[in-house]
Amino acid sequence: FRFGRRFESPLLWQSIIMIITMLLMLKLCTEVRVSNELNVKRRSFAAADSKDEEIKAPPKRSYLDFDLNYFWHWSKFTDYVQCVLTFTGVTGYITYLWLDSSLFVETLGFLAVFTEAMLGVPQLYRNYQNKSTEGMSIKMVLMWTSGDTFKTVYFILNQAPFQFSICGLLQVFVDIAILLQVYLYSHYPQKPVSHTAHPASTKAL
Repeated sequence: FRFGRRFESPLLWQSIIMIITMLLMLKLCTEVRVSNELNVKRRSFAAADSKDEEIKAPPKRSYLDFDLNYFWHWSKFTDYVQCVLTFTGVTGYITYLWLDSSLFVETLGFLAVFTEAMLGVPQLYRNYQNKSTEGMSIKMVLMWTSGDTFKTVYFILNQAPFQFSICGLLQVFVDIAILLQVYLYSHYPQKPVSHTAHPASTKAL
């Protein structure tokens, strides 16, 4: 986006730092997930109490398998890096071809910052499904809200491209919505659904 429409260097560095941070988090998540899958496999074999069984690692999934059923569920961090580099290369080439089109450049910029603005939506939806914010770091959300608020004010005051301001406001809205969930689910917890005992179950007891 910056090649088609110049914006301030601090915004560029913020994007670069964000990408590096997300990659580090992705590396950690991949290692933890693969480790957990292996531990579950070990526990299942231990529960079977059979000496003839061998502990087998879960099947490895690779980016180069091109299996859409396991897209973004690969076994190695390098597969994610390959995917990101491929996406960057293809997007960069298309951007180079359409660099003179203001419509393409503006759309690309909007999609880029809109994707970043949606980072909190999966957490928002998960909280809604669980009717709880248990396990979520409230400090993290407060830091999100503070950072997004300062960032949005910076966008507006420095007259950054309108995509930044709009999506910054959207990020703040999502952060506030998550904080409202924290308040609602802590002060008005969801009542557990009462299950009516089946007659057969009563007799069995």
